[in-house]
Amino acid sequence: MKILKPILLSSVMIIAGASLAQAQQMVTVKVGMARSLASLGTYIGMEKGYFKEVGINVEIIDLDSSADAMAILAQGSMQMIEGGISAGFFNALDRNLPIVIAADRTSSPIGHKILVRSDLKDKIKSIKDLKGTITTTNGAGSISLYETGKVLESAGLSIKDVEVKVMPFPQLVVAFKNRAIDSALTITPWSHSLPEAGDAFELLDTDDVIKPFPIQIAGVLVNTDWAKDNKEVAKKYFVAYQRAVRDFCQAYHMDPQAREEAVQIATRTGVERRPEFLNKFPWAGRDVTGNVNKASLLDSQKWFRENGFTKANLPIERIATTEYIDYANQQLGPFVLKNTASTLKNCGK
Repeated sequence: MKILKPILLSSVMIIAGASLAQAQQMVTVKVGMARSLASLGTYIGMEKGYFKEVGINVEIIDLDSSADAMAILAQGSMQMIEGGISAGFFNALDRNLPIVIAADRTSSPIGHKILVRSDLKDKIKSIKDLKGTITTTNGAGSISLYETGKVLESAGLSIKDVEVKVMPFPQLVVAFKNRAIDSALTITPWSHSLPEAGDAFELLDTDDVIKPFPIQIAGVLVNTDWAKDNKEVAKKYFVAYQRAVRDFCQAYHMDPQAREEAVQIATRTGVERRPEFLNKFPWAGRDVTGNVNKASLLDSQKWFRENGFTKANLPIERIATTEYIDYANQQLGPFVLKNTASTLKNCGK
């Protein structure tokens, strides 16, 4: 026993030393996001150890809105933000802040619906009937405002033809019940739960109206100064991220094992605590390769500019880069969909 003790102690010291060395090699990447189902890809990568495998510790910074965090990203307090394409993003680019979209986060089918208050069913039967009514956006200069404006324009109206109230999505239930609003652009789960409760009816799906298609509503935004100084870390981050996105897409297309795994991760991490919602309502799509729809991005910039929310008129090369996802896809090889019977669009099909 006396002989074994020092051997055991040496083994413990070696293991502890190896663990310490591994910890010292880990690089922390701070990622800001408003936690939602669109965040699930990142959480899959964290929970399954994809980021750790490439030496990265992801630290999530919870945000109320990504639109308000551009200056924080530019200052370097965070290295990335996952969020919507807003007027604030284009304003940040116009001020030459070190930000760029590096990957897709959400694109059609996005599941956004224009809902109308139930008691107005006989009065509002088309988009033209929204003229003079009260609608909502979840934030001034947000992508939902762009969507609302494009929907109105499809019927010959403009955003000036309606009264727009800024209102977080959870408040829509009370607003419809109290008749404080006539319509709203909604996202899952409200786009489904409000009609089910009888508080509103669906007028249209924005995917059916807005062009260019698919609609690019969110992306992964990167601090370009940090990425330039930490190029290998940035490349490795997106290898892990795209690997997780592939798992998300397998779950999106209803592969049983991937779906169950993704739902468990979502409920465990607080992405969505209600598994019944995850299994009942459709998920928003994304591009499995991480590519964004450049035409959609340029169109949203144009709309925000023409409606006075930004002065930006930037080329797509300043708005988005494929440098990191190109590297990631090269490392990962082709995506192979497991459930080939899926009829869902996007996410690899």
